[in-house]
Amino acid sequence: MRLREVRSRARDRLQGFCRVCPICDGRACAGEMPGMGGRGTGAGFINNVTSLSRVRLNMTTIHSASKPDLSYDFFGQKLAFPVLGAPMGGAKMNMGGAMTEEEFAAAQVQGAVEAGTMAFTGDGPDPILYQGGLQAISAVEGRGVPVIKPRKEEDIIRLIRQAEEVNVPAIGIDIDAAGFRNMDKAGEFVGPKSVAQLKEIVKSSRLPLILKGVMTGRDALAALEAGAAGIVVSNHGGRALDHTPGTIEVLPEIAAVVRGRLRIFLDGGIRTGDDVLKALALGAEAVLVGRPIAIAAFGGGAQGVKRQLEQLEKDLKTAMIMTGCDSLEKIGPAVVRIPRDWQ
Repeated sequence: MRLREVRSRARDRLQGFCRVCPICDGRACAGEMPGMGGRGTGAGFINNVTSLSRVRLNMTTIHSASKPDLSYDFFGQKLAFPVLGAPMGGAKMNMGGAMTEEEFAAAQVQGAVEAGTMAFTGDGPDPILYQGGLQAISAVEGRGVPVIKPRKEEDIIRLIRQAEEVNVPAIGIDIDAAGFRNMDKAGEFVGPKSVAQLKEIVKSSRLPLILKGVMTGRDALAALEAGAAGIVVSNHGGRALDHTPGTIEVLPEIAAVVRGRLRIFLDGGIRTGDDVLKALALGAEAVLVGRPIAIAAFGGGAQGVKRQLEQLEKDLKTAMIMTGCDSLEKIGPAVVRIPRDWQ
């Protein structure tokens, strides 16, 4: 199955909700929510992509790194490469309903596992979003990470207990969904969390907790204080707050503050293996990919997702060869040139 065929089929199935643009940068769909666009002017989504494009790669070909090792350890799970599916849901509300929530989650999770990696799964006002993700993860023997909305603490802990039964390697909370109106409209509370509240959640489970939605060094330090095992530098794909910077812009600041003390992941605007390399060079240890995986799921199910992830793996391997990196550990700031106004 070729990606061109996958994207063509997805364009038909997502009609009215996603144009499957040749360059997925948020410009054509700005403000389209429900849909796949960014919030308001779409600046957050657009900035994710454009800021990545401003980072340059330093090509070098006088070296011996001809067979780079992309293998990665994710909380004890051995992955073939450091690219994971981002947590997504809303197959009906945001993507037109050509797939059910259960089918969408299964495609993401199964496709990721078949590619040699894993996927995060989502949560939302309809319980089927979280439960469908858990079912998909259970079907692959726990190789997935359920992500819970920032609900009331007792509700988060209840959902964590369900995840524990599936034997997942970690659990997540997408704290960048603290102001989501669709949850409020459905009578489902979401809101920001204090360090004290997060500490209680961390204490409630043996599972490592990943906080998705960190965009400042201050919040990264707060996550560390709360006992989180990892953070995802993310603005929720530009869908939580308008006018946020691109995630790659804030990554160096966050990495400088907490790298080595908790795991750092990046989400937002990743489209190619070159983008993955940029994120790893600037402080992330792995990345999450959202919209391209959603398109692949609608266009080709699990096989489409597998194909999209394998393409990212192939691109990353090439980029590592062309920058002289024979392992993930060798990827560092020397690989990139960042804009002067970021320094």
